[in-house]
Amino acid sequence: MKISIITVCRNSAHTIRDTLASVRDQAHPDVEHILIDGASTDQTPAVIREFKHVAHLTSEPDQGLYDAMNKGIRLATGDVVGVLNADDFYANPEVLAKVAAVFAQQEKTAALYGDLRYVHPRATNRTVRFWRSGPFHPDLFRYGWMPPHPTFFVRRKLYDILGGYDTRLRNAADYELMLRFLYKFRIPVMYLPEVMVHMRTGGLSNRSFSNRWRANREDRFAWAMNGLKPAFYTLWLKPLRKIPQYLHHPKT
Repeated sequence: MKISIITVCRNSAHTIRDTLASVRDQAHPDVEHILIDGASTDQTPAVIREFKHVAHLTSEPDQGLYDAMNKGIRLATGDVVGVLNADDFYANPEVLAKVAAVFAQQEKTAALYGDLRYVHPRATNRTVRFWRSGPFHPDLFRYGWMPPHPTFFVRRKLYDILGGYDTRLRNAADYELMLRFLYKFRIPVMYLPEVMVHMRTGGLSNRSFSNRWRANREDRFAWAMNGLKPAFYTLWLKPLRKIPQYLHHPKT
Protein backbone atom coordinates (compact mmCIF):
# COMPACT_ATOMS: atom_id res chain seq x y z
CA MET A 1 0.00 0.00 0.00
CA LYS A 2 1.82 3.08 -1.27
CA ILE A 3 0.78 6.41 0.24
CA SER A 4 1.48 9.72 -1.50
CA ILE A 5 1.72 12.76 0.76
CA ILE A 6 1.47 16.18 -0.88
CA THR A 7 2.93 19.21 0.87
CA VAL A 8 2.38 22.66 -0.64
CA CYS A 9 4.66 25.42 0.58
CA ARG A 10 5.91 28.93 -0.03
CA ASN A 11 8.43 30.71 2.20
CA SER A 12 7.90 28.08 4.89
CA ALA A 13 11.50 27.62 6.01
CA HIS A 14 10.63 28.33 9.66
CA THR A 15 8.09 25.47 9.95
CA ILE A 16 8.58 22.96 7.15
CA ARG A 17 11.40 21.07 8.86
CA ASP A 18 8.87 19.63 11.34
CA THR A 19 6.58 18.64 8.46
CA LEU A 20 9.37 16.90 6.56
CA ALA A 21 10.71 15.11 9.62
CA SER A 22 7.27 13.81 10.57
CA VAL A 23 6.86 12.21 7.14
CA ARG A 24 10.42 10.89 7.03
CA ASP A 25 9.99 9.25 10.44
CA GLN A 26 6.81 7.35 9.58
CA ALA A 27 7.01 3.61 10.25
CA HIS A 28 5.10 2.76 7.08
CA PRO A 29 7.70 1.67 4.51
CA ASP A 30 6.12 2.91 1.29
CA VAL A 31 5.58 6.67 1.40
CA GLU A 32 5.97 9.06 -1.52
CA HIS A 33 6.45 12.64 -0.31
CA ILE A 34 5.75 15.25 -3.01
CA LEU A 35 6.69 18.89 -2.36
CA ILE A 36 5.10 21.64 -4.44
CA ASP A 37 6.88 24.90 -3.70
CA GLY A 38 5.46 28.17 -5.03
CA ALA A 39 8.82 29.70 -5.98
CA SER A 40 9.91 30.50 -2.43
CA THR A 41 12.31 33.39 -1.90
CA ASP A 42 13.58 32.14 1.47
CA GLN A 43 15.47 28.95 2.34
CA THR A 44 12.49 26.61 1.90
CA PRO A 45 13.89 24.68 -1.13
CA ALA A 46 17.26 24.31 0.61
CA VAL A 47 15.60 22.89 3.73
CA ILE A 48 13.59 20.44 1.60
CA ARG A 49 16.75 19.22 -0.15
CA GLU A 50 18.21 18.25 3.24
CA PHE A 51 15.60 15.48 3.48
CA LYS A 52 16.55 12.55 1.28
CA HIS A 53 13.17 10.83 1.59
CA VAL A 54 11.51 13.48 -0.63
CA ALA A 55 10.41 11.81 -3.86
CA HIS A 56 9.69 14.95 -5.88
CA LEU A 57 10.25 18.69 -5.51
CA THR A 58 8.73 21.24 -7.87
CA SER A 59 9.57 24.91 -7.29
CA GLU A 60 7.76 27.29 -9.62
CA PRO A 61 5.02 29.93 -9.57
CA ASP A 62 1.46 28.65 -9.31
CA GLN A 63 -2.08 29.97 -9.30
CA GLY A 64 -2.56 29.51 -5.57
CA LEU A 65 -2.74 26.86 -2.87
CA TYR A 66 -5.29 24.60 -4.53
CA ASP A 67 -3.65 24.80 -7.96
CA ALA A 68 -0.48 23.56 -6.25
CA MET A 69 -2.39 20.71 -4.57
CA ASN A 70 -3.75 19.66 -7.96
CA LYS A 71 -0.19 19.61 -9.31
CA GLY A 72 0.75 17.26 -6.50
CA ILE A 73 -2.20 14.96 -7.18
CA ARG A 74 -1.21 14.71 -10.84
CA LEU A 75 2.30 13.66 -9.80
CA ALA A 76 1.15 11.15 -7.17
CA THR A 77 1.65 7.45 -7.89
CA GLY A 78 0.43 6.07 -4.56
CA ASP A 79 -2.67 3.98 -3.96
CA VAL A 80 -3.82 6.57 -1.41
CA VAL A 81 -3.24 10.34 -1.32
CA GLY A 82 -3.10 12.67 1.67
CA VAL A 83 -2.24 16.36 2.07
CA LEU A 84 -0.01 17.69 4.84
CA ASN A 85 0.43 21.47 5.05
CA ALA A 86 3.86 23.05 5.47
CA ASP A 87 3.16 24.12 9.05
CA ASP A 88 1.56 20.82 10.14
CA PHE A 89 3.09 17.53 11.24
CA TYR A 90 1.94 14.00 11.99
CA ALA A 91 1.11 13.23 15.61
CA ASN A 92 3.32 10.14 15.78
CA PRO A 93 5.33 7.77 13.53
CA GLU A 94 2.48 5.23 13.28
CA VAL A 95 -0.11 7.45 11.58
CA LEU A 96 0.49 6.34 8.00
CA ALA A 97 0.88 2.68 8.98
CA LYS A 98 -2.59 2.81 10.52
CA VAL A 99 -3.99 4.57 7.45
CA ALA A 100 -2.50 1.91 5.19
CA ALA A 101 -3.87 -0.88 7.37
CA VAL A 102 -7.43 0.46 7.15
CA PHE A 103 -7.32 0.77 3.36
CA ALA A 104 -5.71 -2.65 2.98
CA GLN A 105 -8.20 -4.41 5.25
CA GLN A 106 -11.30 -2.49 4.13
CA GLU A 107 -11.22 -2.77 0.35
CA LYS A 108 -14.49 -0.89 -0.10
CA THR A 109 -13.27 2.09 1.92
CA ALA A 110 -12.59 5.00 -0.44
CA ALA A 111 -11.58 7.63 2.13
CA LEU A 112 -10.51 7.98 5.76
CA TYR A 113 -10.26 10.81 8.26
CA GLY A 114 -9.40 11.26 11.93
CA ASP A 115 -8.94 13.88 14.65
CA LEU A 116 -6.69 16.94 14.69
CA ARG A 117 -5.00 18.96 17.40
CA TYR A 118 -4.34 22.68 16.90
CA VAL A 119 -1.13 23.70 18.63
CA HIS A 120 0.61 26.96 19.50
CA PRO A 121 2.73 28.07 16.51
CA ARG A 122 5.94 28.07 18.56
CA ALA A 123 5.20 25.97 21.65
CA THR A 124 3.89 23.01 19.66
CA ASN A 125 3.44 20.86 22.75
CA ARG A 126 0.65 23.24 23.84
CA THR A 127 -2.88 22.46 22.66
CA VAL A 128 -5.00 25.42 21.58
CA ARG A 129 -7.96 23.58 20.12
CA PHE A 130 -8.97 19.93 19.73
CA TRP A 131 -10.98 18.86 16.69
CA ARG A 132 -12.66 15.57 17.38
CA SER A 133 -14.37 14.60 14.14
CA GLY A 134 -16.56 11.74 15.32
CA PRO A 135 -18.15 8.94 13.27
CA PHE A 136 -19.41 9.84 9.83
CA HIS A 137 -22.93 10.35 8.59
CA PRO A 138 -23.47 12.36 5.38
CA ASP A 139 -26.27 14.46 6.90
CA LEU A 140 -23.74 15.93 9.33
CA PHE A 141 -22.70 18.30 6.55
CA ARG A 142 -26.10 19.96 6.88
CA TYR A 143 -25.23 20.73 10.51
CA GLY A 144 -22.00 22.53 9.63
CA TRP A 145 -19.73 19.49 10.02
CA MET A 146 -16.65 18.67 8.00
CA PRO A 147 -13.61 16.47 8.69
CA PRO A 148 -10.18 18.08 9.23
CA HIS A 149 -8.64 18.31 5.78
CA PRO A 150 -5.07 17.32 6.81
CA THR A 151 -6.46 14.02 8.16
CA PHE A 152 -8.37 13.26 4.95
CA PHE A 153 -6.96 10.41 2.86
CA VAL A 154 -8.50 9.26 -0.44
CA ARG A 155 -7.78 6.47 -2.88
CA ARG A 156 -5.99 8.16 -5.77
CA LYS A 157 -8.36 6.83 -8.43
CA LEU A 158 -11.18 8.89 -6.89
CA TYR A 159 -9.49 12.09 -8.06
CA ASP A 160 -9.60 10.78 -11.63
CA ILE A 161 -13.30 10.01 -11.29
CA LEU A 162 -14.59 12.92 -9.18
CA GLY A 163 -12.01 15.61 -9.91
CA GLY A 164 -9.55 17.59 -7.81
CA TYR A 165 -9.69 20.94 -6.03
CA ASP A 166 -11.76 23.65 -7.69
CA THR A 167 -9.42 26.60 -8.14
CA ARG A 168 -12.28 29.08 -8.42
CA LEU A 169 -12.30 28.92 -4.61
CA ARG A 170 -9.48 30.66 -2.77
CA ASN A 171 -10.26 29.58 0.80
CA ALA A 172 -12.79 26.76 0.74
CA ALA A 173 -11.76 24.35 -2.03
CA ASP A 174 -10.92 21.72 0.58
CA TYR A 175 -14.43 22.02 2.05
CA GLU A 176 -15.97 21.84 -1.43
CA LEU A 177 -13.97 18.73 -2.34
CA MET A 178 -14.97 16.88 0.83
CA LEU A 179 -18.59 18.01 0.44
CA ARG A 180 -18.54 16.69 -3.12
CA PHE A 181 -16.86 13.38 -2.29
CA LEU A 182 -18.65 12.56 0.98
CA TYR A 183 -22.05 14.25 0.73
CA LYS A 184 -22.86 14.48 -2.97
CA PHE A 185 -21.31 11.22 -4.16
CA ARG A 186 -21.45 9.35 -0.81
CA ILE A 187 -18.15 7.53 -1.22
CA PRO A 188 -17.50 4.94 1.55
CA VAL A 189 -15.49 6.57 4.33
CA MET A 190 -14.01 5.41 7.65
CA TYR A 191 -13.30 7.38 10.82
CA LEU A 192 -10.02 6.68 12.65
CA PRO A 193 -10.72 7.84 16.23
CA GLU A 194 -7.36 9.30 17.17
CA VAL A 195 -5.28 12.43 16.67
CA MET A 196 -3.51 12.12 13.33
CA VAL A 197 -2.14 15.61 12.74
CA HIS A 198 -0.90 18.56 14.77
CA MET A 199 -1.67 21.87 13.07
CA ARG A 200 -0.13 25.19 14.02
CA THR A 201 -2.72 27.94 14.51
CA GLY A 202 -2.96 30.73 11.96
CA GLY A 203 -4.00 28.88 8.78
CA LEU A 204 -5.08 30.52 5.53
CA SER A 205 -8.85 30.69 6.05
CA ASN A 206 -8.57 31.81 9.71
CA ARG A 207 -5.72 34.30 9.33
CA SER A 208 -7.97 37.38 9.26
CA PHE A 209 -11.61 38.35 9.54
CA SER A 210 -11.71 39.14 5.81
CA ASN A 211 -10.39 35.68 4.94
CA ARG A 212 -12.91 34.05 7.28
CA TRP A 213 -15.74 36.10 5.72
CA ARG A 214 -14.59 35.14 2.24
CA ALA A 215 -14.38 31.48 3.24
CA ASN A 216 -17.94 31.61 4.58
CA ARG A 217 -19.22 33.01 1.28
CA GLU A 218 -17.27 30.34 -0.57
CA ASP A 219 -18.80 27.64 1.65
CA ARG A 220 -22.21 28.71 0.33
CA PHE A 221 -20.90 28.65 -3.23
CA ALA A 222 -19.51 25.14 -2.63
CA TRP A 223 -23.06 23.86 -2.13
CA ALA A 224 -24.44 25.75 -5.12
CA MET A 225 -21.75 24.63 -7.55
CA ASN A 226 -22.61 21.01 -6.73
CA GLY A 227 -26.33 21.56 -7.26
CA LEU A 228 -26.95 21.23 -3.53
CA LYS A 229 -28.88 23.41 -1.11
CA PRO A 230 -27.84 23.73 2.53
CA ALA A 231 -30.34 24.17 5.32
CA PHE A 232 -30.86 27.76 6.48
CA TYR A 233 -28.75 26.99 9.57
CA THR A 234 -25.91 25.04 7.90
CA LEU A 235 -23.44 27.85 7.28
CA TRP A 236 -24.23 29.50 10.63
CA LEU A 237 -23.46 26.27 12.47
CA LYS A 238 -20.18 25.68 10.65
CA PRO A 239 -18.18 28.35 12.54
CA LEU A 240 -20.17 27.81 15.74
CA ARG A 241 -19.06 24.16 15.86
CA LYS A 242 -15.53 25.40 16.54
CA ILE A 243 -16.37 26.95 19.91
CA PRO A 244 -16.46 23.70 21.93
CA GLN A 245 -13.14 22.71 20.35
CA TYR A 246 -11.51 25.59 22.23
CA LEU A 247 -13.28 24.84 25.51
CA HIS A 248 -12.94 21.09 25.77
CA HIS A 249 -9.63 19.62 24.76
CA PRO A 250 -6.99 17.31 26.27
CA LYS A 251 -4.33 19.21 28.16
CA THR A 252 -0.73 18.86 26.94
